Amino acid sequence: MAALFIGVDAGGTSTRCVVAGETGEIVGRGHAGGANAISVQGPSANLLAALRSALDGLDTGRVTAGVFGMAGVRAAWPAVERAWREAALPGKPRVVPDMLVAFASATAEPDGTVLIAGTGAVAARIRGWRVTRRADGHGWLLGDEGSGVWLGRRAVAAALAALDGRSAPTVLTGRVAEAVLGAPAPEEPELIDEIVSAVYSRVAEYGPAWLATLAPLADAAAREGDPVAVEIVREAARSLARTARVVDDGTGPLVLGGSLLTQPTELGRLVRAELDGGRHPVPAGDGAAGAAALALRAALPPDDPRAAEGHRRLIRQGGR
Repeated sequence: MAALFIGVDAGGTSTRCVVAGETGEIVGRGHAGGANAISVQGPSANLLAALRSALDGLDTGRVTAGVFGMAGVRAAWPAVERAWREAALPGKPRVVPDMLVAFASATAEPDGTVLIAGTGAVAARIRGWRVTRRADGHGWLLGDEGSGVWLGRRAVAAALAALDGRSAPTVLTGRVAEAVLGAPAPEEPELIDEIVSAVYSRVAEYGPAWLATLAPLADAAAREGDPVAVEIVREAARSLARTARVVDDGTGPLVLGGSLLTQPTELGRLVRAELDGGRHPVPAGDGAAGAAALALRAALPPDDPRAAEGHRRLIRQGGR
């Protein structure tokens, strides 16, 4: 009976799941809402939904191993264990840092550096498929500098500062008001209270990860040359580059992960410029495919050529 390997990449706004066979072919895919244990309430439900979607029509008894890439490994384990059990899967899965699956999604090399900027932000040094050093990734309240949540919060703060006269006017005022209120903005005297109330309400309902939905507003305004937005995005780029340099020793691949760095964003352009030193960053692929590759590697002897071959095949399919 051919074995199946599960890989899950659970972020703040989305969860992706891949089921792979012994040679690295992807036989199932699933997705659901965010399952970051730090910023999402009740993450196990979304983990379970992604698992069931990917395993639809497959024999769950063939599952041999599973790897979940998540921020906050200790905090994530109870949700992972519950979802795995409710999906009636055999054995026990493994939970690894999300930056490790991002790195594995881009390269079959065992050593290198990864910088991620999505809902959160973190950098890590990888050696032998293990995280040996990391910087930031402390969550929306204590760190994640340059992340989507950081950008979203700064965009709202800039809009409010412009409205009450603490900073220069910015196009972010109207765009934030429109995005947050979802309706024509009220007169200016009431606008500040309306924005503040709406933002706190959304965060209370959806968690801090909701702020990341406003990050594209700052990025787009910076691309258009709005001075306030330009400074916000430049600060984000400087922070991310600094985070990467802390852990990078200049050897092995430099992988950039997270939607803010893998999509054609102004932030991504500025980060690459900040990191320009003769190295050519590699964009991360599907983190779920990277997680499945780690599950496959864990089930095979380290020197088994099938591990590297299956890993490379998963990477090639990961972006499809």
